[in-house]
Amino acid sequence: MEENKIDVYQIIGFLLLIAAIFWWFNVTIPDLEKSANAENQTNVRENQSEIMIEKDILDLSDISSASNNEVSNTIGLMDNQEISVENKDVVFKFNSKGGGLTQVQLKGYSNYKEEPLFIVNDNQKINLNFQTKNGYEINTSDYNFEIEQFERGNVKIVIMKLLISEFQSIAFEYKIPENGYMIDFNIISKGLSSFINYDKKINFNWTLNAFRQAKSVDYENRYSQLLFQYDGDDTDYLSSYSDSDDSEDSVNWISYGQHFFNSILVFDSPIDNVEFTSTKLFEDQGKDVAFTKKYSSVIPLALKNSEINSNMKWYIGPNDYDILKNYDNKIYDSIYFGWGIFGWINRFIYFPFFGFLVKYFSAGIAVILMTIVTRIVMSPVTYKTYVSQARMKVIKPEITELNEKYKNDAVKRQQETMKLYNKAGANPLLGCVPALLQLPVFYALFCFFPIAFQLRGKSFLWAEDLSSYDTIAELPFSIPFYGDHISLLPILASIAIFFYTKMSSGAQMQPTQPGVPNMKFIMYLMPVMMLFFFNNYASAFSLYYFISNILTILIMISIKYFIIDEDKIRLQVQENKNRPKKQNRFQRKMQEMMDEAERQRKLQGKR
Repeated sequence: MEENKIDVYQIIGFLLLIAAIFWWFNVTIPDLEKSANAENQTNVRENQSEIMIEKDILDLSDISSASNNEVSNTIGLMDNQEISVENKDVVFKFNSKGGGLTQVQLKGYSNYKEEPLFIVNDNQKINLNFQTKNGYEINTSDYNFEIEQFERGNVKIVIMKLLISEFQSIAFEYKIPENGYMIDFNIISKGLSSFINYDKKINFNWTLNAFRQAKSVDYENRYSQLLFQYDGDDTDYLSSYSDSDDSEDSVNWISYGQHFFNSILVFDSPIDNVEFTSTKLFEDQGKDVAFTKKYSSVIPLALKNSEINSNMKWYIGPNDYDILKNYDNKIYDSIYFGWGIFGWINRFIYFPFFGFLVKYFSAGIAVILMTIVTRIVMSPVTYKTYVSQARMKVIKPEITELNEKYKNDAVKRQQETMKLYNKAGANPLLGCVPALLQLPVFYALFCFFPIAFQLRGKSFLWAEDLSSYDTIAELPFSIPFYGDHISLLPILASIAIFFYTKMSSGAQMQPTQPGVPNMKFIMYLMPVMMLFFFNNYASAFSLYYFISNILTILIMISIKYFIIDEDKIRLQVQENKNRPKKQNRFQRKMQEMMDEAERQRKLQGKR
């Protein structure tokens, strides 16, 4: 029987077989695992909208960004990463957290503390709010955006992109021109058709706390308001004095007014169901007030092909009519010129005229020149008024005699007084004509000076800023309706009003009937009221009123001593009294009514 031997070659072959099996497990199996994982990841991406939401807020921190061949500088996905972009007029700063504008500084302007002027400085918030198909509420301000920056011609473009997956994103696109205050702002989504619940609204929310920019926070608050254009060219606004809210359809643009500055969001097409809110952020005027109002808007976005594609324009800059009128959509209507005829006077007369004057003179001199021109235009009215007052002065002794003669018979006294007026050619109502004719001018200027941007920061004499009150003394306390300071220009204006009132009321008759208020007392009270009212108002308006009344007094003195001959008027009055006076239809009707009243009185007396 043959003896068995160990075959060396068999052992070697067996070892080689074991090595081959070991190599196969270590190379082939991992490749199969990688292939399976890749297939699983593809299935995850395809069904991501159904399985990626495991809590109320999406976790997007570990999702990488997609490449973009057009991007020249990609900042990347980082927490609170900032980037600054500027043009000739504005410095913009963006933050990756929420993808919004977090700072806007206007070059060449400063606030009341002579500090750089910011419209936005961590006081603004924008975000998209929508619901996923799984019912979760998403606010884009909770997440980090990737920042992409590049230039196209003279336009600087910043894209803030929120990556949901490799094929799903939401982007805020900002286009900053070489100069100016209007930028393009677009909201664009990609691949969200399987992610968003389209039965719910997709809202763009815009909130801004309006910075205090002026000395008087109460005065600034009065001219800071949320205003919007809708249904074509109609405009409306929320109250500037109290908290208010509203909603409107067919909205074209929304303005967040900050007195002399503005943030205006202009839509490419009208939007329905827009909601607005304005909230006052201070109770009392004080030194430490930082904000005047909080504005917020909820803006539903329309979808195009199941995606967001909203194009807007965003103005952030001065509330200056000369600047705003150069832009489309009539955004200059965000300036309140006054209602009706007063607004027309401001827009087409005072703004162009004052704009012309400030090109060649200082703002204070321009106010004085505008006042002189206004008074010259109104001087014919002043002349007719003074002639009427001179005639009233001539017949004043006879009026006194009639009042004494018929002191117990009011009807007869009134009849004889009217006959005397008619014969003398005097008309006591002419004393009211100047006030009526000057009312449109007065109210137009009342609206003009607070919104005249050319006055902002311009000094004149002791007034540091003609768009705000002047100060000659600070009070250690605050007087109700007056304030905590003393302004000199309102005092001068009130003194001028007092002397003008005294001169213009000298020839007017005072009522003797019981219960009728003393008109002189009322007219003397007006300067005191003006003193309180103008103390916190724009000093340019007090300057106008002071110069206006001084000029009126000088015109009246000139008319009295150099133009009108009172002796001649006295002779004319006597001639009119002796000359038969033909009554017009109205006068005859009034005389008939008075005669009938006298007849009825006598009949009642006989009974």
